[in-house]
Amino acid sequence: MSIRPYRDITRRASRKIHVGTVEVGGDAPITVQSMTNTPTADARATLNQVRSLAEAGADIVRVSCPDEESTKALKSIVKASRVPIVADIHFHYKRAIEAAEAGAACLRINPGNIGAASRVKEVVQAAKDHGVSMRIGVNAGSLEKNLLERYGEPCPEAMVESALNHARILEDNDFFEFKISVKASDVFLAVAAYQQLAEACTYPLHLGVTEAGGLMGGTVKSAIGIGSLLWAGIGDTIRVSLSADPVEEVRTGFEILKSLGLRHRGVNIISCPSCARQGFDVIGTVNLLEERLKHITTPMTLSIIGCVVNGPGEARETDMGFTGGGAGAGMIYLNGKPAYKLGNADLVDHVVALCEKKAAEIEARSAPTLHA
Repeated sequence: MSIRPYRDITRRASRKIHVGTVEVGGDAPITVQSMTNTPTADARATLNQVRSLAEAGADIVRVSCPDEESTKALKSIVKASRVPIVADIHFHYKRAIEAAEAGAACLRINPGNIGAASRVKEVVQAAKDHGVSMRIGVNAGSLEKNLLERYGEPCPEAMVESALNHARILEDNDFFEFKISVKASDVFLAVAAYQQLAEACTYPLHLGVTEAGGLMGGTVKSAIGIGSLLWAGIGDTIRVSLSADPVEEVRTGFEILKSLGLRHRGVNIISCPSCARQGFDVIGTVNLLEERLKHITTPMTLSIIGCVVNGPGEARETDMGFTGGGAGAGMIYLNGKPAYKLGNADLVDHVVALCEKKAAEIEARSAPTLHA
């Protein structure tokens, strides 16, 4: 189905950098990130979580490196990970150097927080030597004292000034492989800061509403904040911050991108909220399908509608669909057209089989052909 003009999003022009093998910025797809919450020094536990995040679709995973034990474990984590690893560094420049030497693809660091210019120069040199990019990570909750004194409180202007000050330090060291974030837990503050930063520089931007909250509240805040920026064409990589299983951050990130047509992964289920007209248990069915279809990464659309009022119209716009018709059965739609009736009792298993078959067909068509 073609994209209609009113759905067009013109992305802000930005530089392109690399986080390991993953491109960020420019014409690269918007990437989804998350962060482990295990002690990094426990390499096995951390790597298990990295793998879970990668399986959920994370393009990049960040781990915190607060001490030497963490950077020592980082080498084995990086070696075994199939996605690039970002080392989160605060204050201690030696941790940044150790992380670069351990194979981190990127350093999350604020150059102005790690001390003398000579220390910054050492970190930049380590990044250059090992092909490591950086992220300048400004947070409203940890702005520099002098900026808080001047502006009186965290505000967009203070956050952008902080970001550009840190950027200037890297530029003065002839280093330009970096992206920037200006996060806040307040949606209005975060969005305004990113809007101003987008106009002030051409570096790729890492979007996020920091410390957004639990699964429900954090998802809503992130969808509003990150979604409104992406809709305006701002943002090159995103991280949804939730007090929940980090895998949920990845799922939420992809749902935000899917809702804006910016990236597609897995089965996009269009379903009704259900009402007295429903011919089957819509909510229970959708819950089961979401769980049973998680393993499919191939993009496709599926409509699950409880009655014939909106069902046929929604099914016309999806790859597959089921519309309830009452009397214990409904209609299966394929490629927008009614195909055959199906009993409600067979619905979940049948739809899962249809989705798996379509995924296999798409993958087979896209696989390279080997010639003798």
